[in-house]
Parts: sequence; structure tokens; C-alpha cells
Amino acid sequence: MMRTDRSAMTKISAVVSDVDGTLVTDEKLLTERTKAAVQALHARGIMFSIISSRPPRGLRTLIEALNVAVPFGGLNGGLIAAPDFSVIREHLLPRSVAQRTVDMLGAIGAQSWLFAGKDWITRDADGPYVALEQRTVGFPPTVVEDLAPFFDHSGKIVGVSPDFDRLAQCENDLRAALAGEASVARSQPQYLDVTHLLANKGAAFLAIADLLSVPPREIAVIGDGGNDIAMFEQAGVSVAMGNADARVRAAANFLTKTNREEGFANAIERFLLHPNHAISFDGSRAGAQG
Repeated sequence: MMRTDRSAMTKISAVVSDVDGTLVTDEKLLTERTKAAVQALHARGIMFSIISSRPPRGLRTLIEALNVAVPFGGLNGGLIAAPDFSVIREHLLPRSVAQRTVDMLGAIGAQSWLFAGKDWITRDADGPYVALEQRTVGFPPTVVEDLAPFFDHSGKIVGVSPDFDRLAQCENDLRAALAGEASVARSQPQYLDVTHLLANKGAAFLAIADLLSVPPREIAVIGDGGNDIAMFEQAGVSVAMGNADARVRAAANFLTKTNREEGFANAIERFLLHPNHAISFDGSRAGAQG
């Protein structure tokens, strides 16, 4: 655990976690130790929620397995749902933004996935990572010839490519082209997520804090992706996974192990389950693996 230059103590009333690359293994499974760590939070009276790039439909098994009893976020925060999956808040992309996003992704040879309502929509059932995504979210895509009819209903568009470097450049280009109109961030090296400007994990984190009636400074967050930094910037305590890249690590207060090494459970056990529901932390952006 990191020792700090000042002995600030922060009460932890809730924990909000990313999902893929954080809460689950690379095989998209919850380990018994992870389940036990969340149960230990519940036993301490610490609320637990998740904010994921997945659609809510793709989070059902996790919500049920972890007994999540508070609002949670899907589509990078584009949708806030109650534990019964009723929609509390939703932000859809403007049609013009959806059109430009698909056009720019197509120009670099990337596939576009649209998430609209309960559906995942694609033009190619055999495209890169489709099988992986189906295993992740637990349902198949709807295959269409034309994405345009769904532009008015899109909560998230994902650019998908095995060319990570080219997708990274497209991330920069899309962020510049859609500045002030949409949130653009890669959730994983192969996935570039485009959502409504208010549909980012920072805004979703604040929305959940408000719904829980908990000050953001009393909430700890855990994540591994570039889209998780927006949560780190708002939370009282932030933990980066060991599998996160350097930029994400630098944005966090603490660094835990990888998702292949029980990093989520390690973070809960070592950093958050302090005897008085409190941990020492430094407000500067640095961390150490425990």
C-alpha cells in the first residue's frame, strides 16, 4: 500500500468499479475472491456499483451475481439504470454525430457497432471481435445492411479494429472532429467508444453519487481503461489496475495487481477494507502496487 506525505483520511461509503479489464478476468468471469470482496463491502455497509461500456443487458449476470442493489451505469454512462434495469437517465447521440462517426471509422477500415435500446447492431456478423463481444455481453448482434435507420436511437457507437495504432490515431481525429459534441475514448485497445457528451464515466459517476446521496469524495473507484480516468478525476480515491497503461496508472492514487492476478479483490482487501472504513491517500496522482 502506498504511504503518503500527509495523513488525510477519507471515509469510504461506496465503491464504483469498471467491468472489463477490472472486475472480471480476461475470460469475462467473476472469481470467487472477487465475489467475496464485494460481499465484504456489503457487510461493512459500503454500497457497490459498476459503470461499464457494456449495454445494461450485457451486465445482468454481474448485477445478479454481485447483488448490486443501487443504480449502475452502462454504455460508458450513456444510460443509468436501476437494479431492476428500468432506465433512470439516458443520453443518445445526435444523428449528425452518429453519421460522422460511422463515416470516419469507415474511412480507416474500422467496423462500427451501434448500441440502440436493447440491441447491438452491426453490418458484419463475422467481423473482428464479434464473437468476443457476444461472449462478453451474452447476446448476439442484430445484423443489418444499413446502420442509418438506427442513428436516432444510438446510445453508443464503437469503432472496432485489430489495428490498434490506427484506431488510436482515429481516437485523436474523432475527438477533434466531435469536440463539444461527443465523448470519445477507447475502452480497450481494439474498441473506440463514442457517446453523448454527457455520457462519460465521470458524468455517470457524479450521477450515481447524486442518486446514492453520497459525496463524491466518499466514493472509491477502480478501473483500467482510458475512459476510467474521468471517474478518477471525480472520486475521493482511485485505484488503477496493474493491466492499465501508463496514462491510466498516472491518473490514479493507487495501483493494484492485474485482472489476471485478482487485482480487483486485492484493491478491495488492501486499500478499502480498512477497520474504520477509511484509508490513507495522497491527493496527488501517484500509486504503488500492493
